[in-house]
Amino acid sequence: MLTRPTADSIATQAHDVRNARHGDPFAFLGQHTGTADGHARTGRCVRVFLPWAEAVRVIDPESGADLAEAERADDAGLFLADLPDATQPVPYKLRVTHGETTVDVWDPYGFQPVLGELDTYFIGEGTHLKLYEKMGAHVTTLGGVSGVAFTVWAPNARRVSVVGDFNGWDGRVHPMRKHLNCGVWEIFLPEAQAGSRYKFEIVGADGGLLPLKSDPYAFFCEVPPATACVVYDLDGFDWTDAEWMDTRAQRVERRAPISIYEVHLGSWKRVIDADSGAERPMTYRELADDLPAYARDMGFTHIELLPVNEHPFDGSWGYQPIGLFAPTSRFGTPDDFRYFVDRCHAAGVGVIIDWVAGHFPEDAHGLVWFDGTHLYEHADPRQGRHMDWGTLIYNYGRTEVRNFLLANALFWLDKFHIDGLRVDAVASMLYLDYSREGDDWIPNQFGGRENLEAIDFLRRMNELVYGHFPGAVTLAEESTAWPMVSRPTYLGGLGFGYKWNMGWMNDTLKYISEDPVHRRYRHNDLTFSLIYAFNENFVLPLSHDEVVHGKRSILGRMPGDCWQQFANMRTYLAYMWTHPGKKLLFMGSEFAQGREWNYRTSLDWHLLETAWHRQTQGLVRDLNHLYRDVPAMHVHDCEGEGFAWIDCNDHTHSVLAFVRRESADPNAPFLIVVCNFTPVVRETYRIGAPRAGWYTEVLNTDSADYGGSGVTNDRVVTLPQECHGHSQSLLLTLPPLATVILKPDPVE
Repeated sequence: MLTRPTADSIATQAHDVRNARHGDPFAFLGQHTGTADGHARTGRCVRVFLPWAEAVRVIDPESGADLAEAERADDAGLFLADLPDATQPVPYKLRVTHGETTVDVWDPYGFQPVLGELDTYFIGEGTHLKLYEKMGAHVTTLGGVSGVAFTVWAPNARRVSVVGDFNGWDGRVHPMRKHLNCGVWEIFLPEAQAGSRYKFEIVGADGGLLPLKSDPYAFFCEVPPATACVVYDLDGFDWTDAEWMDTRAQRVERRAPISIYEVHLGSWKRVIDADSGAERPMTYRELADDLPAYARDMGFTHIELLPVNEHPFDGSWGYQPIGLFAPTSRFGTPDDFRYFVDRCHAAGVGVIIDWVAGHFPEDAHGLVWFDGTHLYEHADPRQGRHMDWGTLIYNYGRTEVRNFLLANALFWLDKFHIDGLRVDAVASMLYLDYSREGDDWIPNQFGGRENLEAIDFLRRMNELVYGHFPGAVTLAEESTAWPMVSRPTYLGGLGFGYKWNMGWMNDTLKYISEDPVHRRYRHNDLTFSLIYAFNENFVLPLSHDEVVHGKRSILGRMPGDCWQQFANMRTYLAYMWTHPGKKLLFMGSEFAQGREWNYRTSLDWHLLETAWHRQTQGLVRDLNHLYRDVPAMHVHDCEGEGFAWIDCNDHTHSVLAFVRRESADPNAPFLIVVCNFTPVVRETYRIGAPRAGWYTEVLNTDSADYGGSGVTNDRVVTLPQECHGHSQSLLLTLPPLATVILKPDPVE
């Protein structure tokens, strides 16, 4: 049986409302049985707290007729109105006067809960896969009234209010309703609308007032350094990429050519602002008119974007995100970003985003100490603090935190038609002792160093991505020898589609940075990758991490004079494109930018006025088209039957020779690749040939078209002399610092 509030309890609750300390404001504010002051038990009453109001009347929402005049109970702004004749709930609005202005408004405390029982059940259980459709700020209609529903998870908070442009950022005005079974607070504000700025004001578990918190589920935010969230409706965008979405799965299969152009949107190309005359980044829509066409022309199949999530610090490049559900407002609105994705798809180019689920920054308006407890992060710094980056680590063992991250992964695939997620810093998630020493870490329940909760989370994420979005793909940046990263979870793997081959990248960059006279002593750095090349579905990455922090650009790593630097880079790029594995190249490297990447400035596009840079760009374009057009170059990127050494042992001359095959059938089409990593022209260099007959050069990085010296082979024919286990051989002229690709002529 319900107990009616007494006058004493009403007075106590009124005190708590005035002081913004009421933990259940819907139990006091709005329409209730009895009188407003609790002294009588007949009729109904309405209680309103509006600090800025001078007078309040309760009116009929249809006719506007007065139902009651609210009495001002105190100077703080509490108004009480009795409806003595009402025996049932009465529809009503409020006529509020302030100065010379009078407005009719709906009372937020006159509406039923936004969340239904199933929503709160699944949220509490941590299995609500479309949290983004319920949590955060949503333009919606409730009871025939349009407004915005605000929802936030803060189970340990004593009070949560939404503050924003609609209430003068006053936390007393709109305290929220708490769902005890899931720890979610909510309120429907009829007067809020798209474009309103907002945050949450939270009284923590200890009764202390926390810094204003951004909405973890916000779809849009102010341009940093401002930190407010912005109400945004994601339901109005018209996609035109149905054909792409229906066919994209075949573009990321293991046997498909995948060549990824990695891009930082803020520094790919900058423009002069027409109003200020200052240089600025391109907007999403400006990028949409330029970047997809460029990537398509260059032959790339996908663009991979450094994190687009909202982040406070430009210098983190997005890898310390706070707004996981918001594309950064630095370049435009969420719909502007969706337009960019749509135009990429129209150009036949997929979009992969870097997804950061391993850590988050400590900025006070973010997730840290969110409700006055360690809600998203571990309490123990041995588990909860990332020592390298000064960030906090998600508590993957908490169901609601897992649900938050899993829903976010699905959100980008669902609402933004993203084609793939490249998961950042997977190694830091897998190991409890990652970058820790001695007693700075806590073993798992079996005494091991593996983060069992994170492993389970990653497997579940991959299962959901592939289960709900079959055309999407996941890629892991994983730098250790963790087994079966790109193998299905039902076989014991982590379930990723692909894994970055960090070993190949480190070894080959170390090799190519050596003076050619010393390369004979590091020959193993070139060949070692083929020992494990097919253990995973690998992507060969030359990423942004390799052109910053004093590492120099890819061109800058190359030894020798200017000509030799470009020749070395051409040789290396061709070796990369002919080596088994999908490809990834960071922007600027395709035209051999000489300086390190700087996120504050544009790429040096003016270098294309110089022949060698323009010719390197042409080489990358030709390599991409050769890779895509010739099945032997990509069909068995992840399988051993597509590769065979001709000679991997000539360390004396720093020469490699190998075959890329379309299939294991000896009669299948194939290409021969020969790399000469010294600046010496090698005449009559003999290699074994799998098939007798004539061979034609398909590509030669020493071609004058690419800025080389022009040492070519034209057509060559096999000789009946055994070599390298083959009954016939070719005598080639190997150009200096060059890669040569040969194709057998059709058998007549």
